[in-house]
Amino acid sequence: MTAGHDRLVELLKQLSYRRMRVTLASGRESDFYVDGKQTTLNAEGAWLVGNLIFDALPPGITGIGGLVVGADPIAAATAAVSFHRGRPIHAFLVRKEAKGHGTGRFVEGRESLPDGSKVCVVEDTVTTGGSLLKAVERCRAEGLDVVQTLTIVDREEGGAEAIRAAGVPFVALVRRAELEG
Repeated sequence: MTAGHDRLVELLKQLSYRRMRVTLASGRESDFYVDGKQTTLNAEGAWLVGNLIFDALPPGITGIGGLVVGADPIAAATAAVSFHRGRPIHAFLVRKEAKGHGTGRFVEGRESLPDGSKVCVVEDTVTTGGSLLKAVERCRAEGLDVVQTLTIVDREEGGAEAIRAAGVPFVALVRRAELEG
């Protein structure tokens, strides 16, 4: 583990992790909640996430993004860090519904990502993997080559296994056990 990873865990505990009853996007009930956006929208959190994700990406990745809103600050932070570090990786956004006007696209940012571009699909928190897999499906339908998925926090509730079972490599920066420890 790196100092950056350890600091990210600290920030997640401070800003994002809460013990409370909540219904998750998957419909499941839980006794804890991870609001990853509280960390990824924090200046230090964005810097840490951008650097840690950049370091976790395989060679050849030219794009990073996922479903709005959770993936947006992750993709933007990683894109900014990638440019600073001399290997530009462009951000993209995957809409939950097709745009009802203009281009009607599900995926925004394609001007920087031609068909066949190798991309990583990201999410702030994974439970069942459903949102991440939905974004993967939309990216593939738009001609992007999804070669990796990545989350800030894996809730360790089956999402990683579901994503890998769909044939997509999966990486988690932080696991539930690290937040509860």
